[in-house]
Amino acid sequence: MTRRSLLVVAGEASGDQAAAAVLEILSGVSAFGLGGDALRSRGVDLISDLRASTAFGFAGTANRALGVIRAWRAVRTEAIRRRPTAALLVNYTEFNARLAPHLHAAKVRVLWYGAPQVWAWRRGRLASLATHVDVMAVMLPFEQELWHRAGVDTRYVGHPALETPRLERGEARQALGLAPHAHAIALLPGSRPHEVRRMLPAMLEAFQRLRHDRASLDGRVLVAASLDEATRTWLRERCSIGRVATVDVHPRGGAAAMLGAFDAALCASGTASLEAALARAVPIVVYRVDLVTEAIARLLLQSPHVALPNVVLGRRAFPELLQRDAEPTHMCEALKQALDGRHVLLAACADVEAAFGSARTPSVAVASVLERWLDVGASAR
Repeated sequence: MTRRSLLVVAGEASGDQAAAAVLEILSGVSAFGLGGDALRSRGVDLISDLRASTAFGFAGTANRALGVIRAWRAVRTEAIRRRPTAALLVNYTEFNARLAPHLHAAKVRVLWYGAPQVWAWRRGRLASLATHVDVMAVMLPFEQELWHRAGVDTRYVGHPALETPRLERGEARQALGLAPHAHAIALLPGSRPHEVRRMLPAMLEAFQRLRHDRASLDGRVLVAASLDEATRTWLRERCSIGRVATVDVHPRGGAAAMLGAFDAALCASGTASLEAALARAVPIVVYRVDLVTEAIARLLLQSPHVALPNVVLGRRAFPELLQRDAEPTHMCEALKQALDGRHVLLAACADVEAAFGSARTPSVAVASVLERWLDVGASAR
């Protein structure tokens, strides 16, 4: 067994950023695995890029599934060959749930950062997942008791969005070239090609309708670093036609650094909505999936909320426009209400931040566990 060897698996943009922040703290670690530009910038040997399992545009679910299978086989093969001391698995539930038993059988210590959302989907999976994880580092406050009852060594560390550096509002607006006194809207269509192509046209139309009604309005489309070049080109062409400027998101910092510039944000469901709330850009979550996925979701979904800020608060504080409601008319109306009632919604944003308590440095907490397993030190941030 090679000491100081760490397998890292982060198959989504948010997980890539979270894992990279942990690696920034650790020193003297040889890391390999699945990730994106953020982990690559930390010197991780990527045997599979996260774009390989998402960069299929309109080609459909079958091609994306094939990419995931190839990535899974590559990661498993290299894990067997290199025999790492430990593994850092970040979100990416279906992939990591199948990988964890193999790692456990090979006596690789497993730290799962960002627990599977069993509170929303298939709570019965708790027991099967628990037996293959050494430490579960949970991001949401209520998750700790859930996993602890399942017999897992559970640490509540907080959400990575809490520790991401954010520009002050004026500085962020100046950096983005936003009009000083105009309301500003952020459009975040997602980090995966298929969701961007599905959500962006409706978002742009909603913004154009709002801009027609309100003379003093500015906006930007935030372009995820995890998107393949074909999708980025398509996105920029659509935005150019709609006369909305685009901003490339830094692979390590994500969108969080600049969200404070905006008054409201149309977000594809995911981490972006939480980042927006923490930055006081009122989040409006919009999402649409195909009919088959919708039918399955209706059968399995156990949570009354989809937007992460609403999940954290346990109430519908921010709009959720899903499926047939994720269309321009409803989006435009939700944006109007967010701008006109922003003072009330800002209080809800503050409640979201307060709900996390004192857990504000998740990367440090996760790195401290790995330090002991890998017998290495940590560098000061």
